[in-house]
Amino acid sequence: MRRRTFGRTALTAVALAAVVTGCGIRTTSVPVDAGAAPSRVPCSTTEGSTTGSAVQGVPVRVFLVCGSQLEAVDRRSPLPEEKAGGDPVRTARGLLAQLLAEPSESERQAGFTSAVRGPLVVSGGHRGDPAGTLRLSRQPEDLAPTALSQLVCTFAESSAGAGGHTALLGGPGAYEPKRYRCTTELRERPESAPPTAPAPTPEPSTAPESAPPAASATAP
Repeated sequence: MRRRTFGRTALTAVALAAVVTGCGIRTTSVPVDAGAAPSRVPCSTTEGSTTGSAVQGVPVRVFLVCGSQLEAVDRRSPLPEEKAGGDPVRTARGLLAQLLAEPSESERQAGFTSAVRGPLVVSGGHRGDPAGTLRLSRQPEDLAPTALSQLVCTFAESSAGAGGHTALLGGPGAYEPKRYRCTTELRERPESAPPTAPAPTPEPSTAPESAPPAASATAP
């Protein structure tokens, strides 16, 4: 009687194991906690934000960090003079102020941050620099790679750029500026070093060259 009971129990266990295996379910003796489902940030805002209390201003576009990538954000700057005259240096200063400002509430909720930190100012080029050069108060290579990528793409995609999705940036010293490129790869991996292209050569001076001194005649 005991043998029949044991045999039936063993057959039942084997049948249950076969059913579980056929259903593709793996048994485990350890409880598994899969955790919460991964969340994805939207990386988009419904409307342009401002960095000041004024609602008036001109539309500008800056590149912020979201989801480990650079994403363009449309804002309205409260500085209308950024639009006047097409001055690249004035435009660059307004864009830098936008990058240094804290993201708005809607931007934070969408997952945007900025790696650009002060103190940092931008000015025009030195004497002898190529046209369109922007000089930062810190050497570009000394900035965090993501911050430099933000600056490069923000300047390059504006009237402060040097054309061809590039920006001519230098530091406060005598080092020559470099032409940094804003590429798709850089926007996808802003923590990498921005690629560079050959910088344009400065325009030659228009001052007339001095004639060589005439040889003095000597009497025989």
